Amino acid sequence: MTSVAGTASPADTITAGIIARLEQGVRPWIRPWRAGVSGGRPLRANGEAYRGMNTFWLWMAAEQAGFASRTWMTYQQAQLLGGQVRIGERSQFAIFYKAYTKRAAGAGQAAGDADELRRVMRRYAVFNADQIDGLPAHYYPTRIELVPPTDQLPARAEAFVERLPARARHGRDQAYYDRGADLIAMPLVGLFGTRAHWAATLAHEAGHWTGHPDRLDRTFGKRFGDAAYAFEELCAEMCACLLGADLGLPVDHLDDHAAYIGHWLGILRKDSRALLTAAARAEAACGFVLRATGLDADGDSRDAGDIAVPIEAAA
Repeated sequence: MTSVAGTASPADTITAGIIARLEQGVRPWIRPWRAGVSGGRPLRANGEAYRGMNTFWLWMAAEQAGFASRTWMTYQQAQLLGGQVRIGERSQFAIFYKAYTKRAAGAGQAAGDADELRRVMRRYAVFNADQIDGLPAHYYPTRIELVPPTDQLPARAEAFVERLPARARHGRDQAYYDRGADLIAMPLVGLFGTRAHWAATLAHEAGHWTGHPDRLDRTFGKRFGDAAYAFEELCAEMCACLLGADLGLPVDHLDDHAAYIGHWLGILRKDSRALLTAAARAEAACGFVLRATGLDADGDSRDAGDIAVPIEAAA
């Protein structure tokens, strides 16, 4: 991981870090079920969850540094809370992205002329609570002794399974989403190691389900190996990771997608903005599923840094 120093754009820096992990055969957005205390999303100083690419980037930063706290904050925020960043600690960065339109100046502007679309992306330095002394106690997680998981789903995950409005057929020999039939096919629950793993696989296919033309209308691709097919698989996998964090489901067992890594590397090397767009589309898919199941506690709120950046690779 890199500090905020340097002249590379946030997209370039993030993509380079992700590529380095993918080249090692590691999908850095995969999080163990109960990483840290709860395995949830990274948090801001006010307790609000990060979204989009910030989620995956700060997950990776915490994992590589060995941080247990989910909370990240600026130097000034730490001071306002009575804390002090320890000498020698290096910051990480989060991203802020905003798209806006600006009307061209001049009285002679013709009616109906398109406004100019402008985009701003910037980074800002943040520190993990584990790098800061003197914060209130709740910013420092208590280490917990992990126990073997049971077959009982967390309440939110159970609600997701019961309320997902997608058409599903169980008893198939593999899990997949059939876009033409608008149908999720799933093996029987008993064929999975745990019911939680079955529900996590369902979450992955639900991510694909959101891409139907009547929903979020993503491009799916025509065959394994083409860029759009691989990009959709990346969006669905990242969506499953976000749902796992929000619902308390495991995602580290989703290892049957290793064949996509080479395709993903090709996409990311072609366009450093592709990863940010994949994360934004995954966030949108996650939000759609949570709203469809009545589990979206935050409504449509998201930080501006998570809006999609248009790319060529996803076309």
